[in-house]
Amino acid sequence: MSPKISVIMPVYNVQKFVKQAIESVLSQTFTDFELIIINDCATDNSLRICQKIIDPRIRIINHIENKGLAAARNTGIRHALGKYVAFIDSDDMWHTEKLQRHCTHLDENPKVGISFSRSSFMNYEGKTINFYQMPQLTNIDAAHLLCRNPVGNGSAPVIRRETLDDIRFQAVYKYELYSCYFDEKFRQSEDIECWLRIVATTKWKMEGLPQPLTYYRLNHGGLSANLLKQLASWEQMINKARYFAPKLLKRHENVARAYQLRYLARQAIRMKDGKMAAKLATQALQTSPKILIDEMGRTISTVSAAYLQWILPAICYHWCESVGHKIIGLIQKYKIIRDGVSSAFL
Repeated sequence: MSPKISVIMPVYNVQKFVKQAIESVLSQTFTDFELIIINDCATDNSLRICQKIIDPRIRIINHIENKGLAAARNTGIRHALGKYVAFIDSDDMWHTEKLQRHCTHLDENPKVGISFSRSSFMNYEGKTINFYQMPQLTNIDAAHLLCRNPVGNGSAPVIRRETLDDIRFQAVYKYELYSCYFDEKFRQSEDIECWLRIVATTKWKMEGLPQPLTYYRLNHGGLSANLLKQLASWEQMINKARYFAPKLLKRHENVARAYQLRYLARQAIRMKDGKMAAKLATQALQTSPKILIDEMGRTISTVSAAYLQWILPAICYHWCESVGHKIIGLIQKYKIIRDGVSSAFL
């Protein structure tokens, strides 16, 4: 008998985190699932760690060459037997009720193709930091998705198999045709490209759950140059979207670019590169001042943080940042509880 949910976890050089990720899946209160681990040619001990965890619900599939996240997810989907498909990155974790909540949500809402949850941020060591992704949860159209990507990260969504089948296309690898769902030409922005193709070209809706059921790890370090690669990848996604959603892009592309620049400014702040953050935040406002009207609080806080980090001595900025995080975290908790979520989830 097929499991109701297939959980897909790509694995590549994550020996420090993968055991925690697997254990968070195996400890779910909902038990009718399979866990498909795609080893994308890891060169560390990741595969050995996966192989030591014995559970009949686990299947490990090995790539013969490293092909990236999109290809690993596609491999997982092709092997999936479940009615619903969940994704988890191998450095993230889930709340124990994650699969149960999404299964109920999809069962009770047959028009919803993508169910996602709020996410709680973890630091590099895996400790939650009382800070949350707070996306819009309902009434999500293609324009909002393009501009704000409410799913937020690759470990948040659970998707109907028939939804994925509706965007399936054929690709060629070594003269053989095979089915794809994520576009393997993307090494970044593959998530938003896939979600946008679903919402812009099919009948399926996207909705979120108010509980923070996904624990998203903030990896420390990183290079500012990678932010420019992220921007280039996002522009590649925009170029593709012009073909399948031309009217959407004509109307919303510029605002979406401003939000992307603002997002990258926040990433630069996290990397402690105030100069780059200020540059990106300024570009965001120049690209579309509309973001200042539509999301005044978040835009002003991003611009302020970027310039303060650039101008102030590090010790002064860290004090300001710490106070700001505490205040924002308390406001986020208040909003989550106001949405009917038990404090046990926080």
